[in-house]
Amino acid sequence: MNGPLDIPTARRRYVTVCVLFWLPLGLSLAPLILLLTERGMTTAAIAGLFAAHSLTVAALELPTGGLADVLGRRVVLVAAGLLNLTALALVGLGSAPWLLGLGMVLMGAGRALSSGPAEAWYVDTVHADSGPGADLRSGLAAGSSATSAVLAAGTLLGGALPWLLGRGPDLGARLSEASSGLVLPLSVPLLLGSAVEIAFVLYVLTALPEPPRAPVALRDVLRGIPATVVGGLRLGGRDTLVRRVFLSAGAVGSALVTIELLMPGRAAAVTGVSESGAVLFAALACAGFICSGLGSRFAPLTGRLAGSGERAVMVSLGVGAGGLLLLGATAGATGAGALALSAIGYGLLYLGLGVAGPNENDILHRRVASTGRATALSVQSLVMQLVGALTGLAVGVLRPGPVPWLLGGCVLLAGALLWLRRSEPTSPSPVARPRPPVACPAPASQDATTRS
Repeated sequence: MNGPLDIPTARRRYVTVCVLFWLPLGLSLAPLILLLTERGMTTAAIAGLFAAHSLTVAALELPTGGLADVLGRRVVLVAAGLLNLTALALVGLGSAPWLLGLGMVLMGAGRALSSGPAEAWYVDTVHADSGPGADLRSGLAAGSSATSAVLAAGTLLGGALPWLLGRGPDLGARLSEASSGLVLPLSVPLLLGSAVEIAFVLYVLTALPEPPRAPVALRDVLRGIPATVVGGLRLGGRDTLVRRVFLSAGAVGSALVTIELLMPGRAAAVTGVSESGAVLFAALACAGFICSGLGSRFAPLTGRLAGSGERAVMVSLGVGAGGLLLLGATAGATGAGALALSAIGYGLLYLGLGVAGPNENDILHRRVASTGRATALSVQSLVMQLVGALTGLAVGVLRPGPVPWLLGGCVLLAGALLWLRRSEPTSPSPVARPRPPVACPAPASQDATTRS
């Protein structure tokens, strides 16, 4: 590499990586639950598949975060793309429970690998160009907004494709018949997402330059994993703000799993048909992601108006919790008024989460050292996935109605209340002579740091 990229170029490439990575997820979001239902899976079985995904992420988060810090961001992102490509193909085409389970596990492995390298690459590049005092929040907000926008577009497309295939000459039925039921109309968005993963891998290989790293033997990496795991788990114990960021991530994971498991069925119940239910859920999800993108765009302004990033996180998570509780209060209700209140609650949830994300990550990036950035982000994602898995299992066994919704809302409200008490200031400036960043041991021959 001739030299560090300038900040505008790094931001554009970071945003592009976010778009290409999250588009397949957007395509699969609306049809996934309904596809699994069409394959004969019960609600409890689907919750078990989601739990397998989340627990795989939880098990691999810290080791894979260490890999990104040692082997490089690019190689780990490529591995994530290849795993997601395989997973989407398996879930889109599979009908046997073991194939669907394998697909969800591979998807979890890909999620674990991807949970921080792109963001860590962006922060590293900005610091290399402008130093550790450079503004991060605007770039992180741009990536978050782009993610929300592509999730919205992908969800609309993923929800509309099965419906469109059933119109006119009914291409979906012909496709299903020609493939002996292997490819259903609801499978098509997942298979399209698998194709997008190819573009993601090629872009990462060509557009994310990194400085050369010292060669590391695989046995040294594996030997260093236990130290990485222990060091990552100690992050929250050493710094109050970092601990709050991690616990808030768990609360967000609980809220998102509640929405993912319950909202598709709620939409299908309104329309009465799976395909049209997917379209309705896609429209709702699109609106939610637009709200999330708007929240991310205004996250820096919210932090300034609130007086600090901590207060901004507290207020935004509180707004999101209010939205989820409103969804719980209207569960089972009928009529235009109840539907309008549900839509408002859905929008408030995503608006609040959109504002909270960049402010939380700005706090985290300023509290940890640079060489372990991927590990810190892995801890954050670990907590999100683990709490989400536990919430998903609980939602799967609770009786339908308001209670499952209220469970997720109460957990998110608890995450907001974590920020009521202000932390002690560490310095007059968040970057000038801060207290020593939290460090965690990385794999062999690497300096200890945390990723954000």
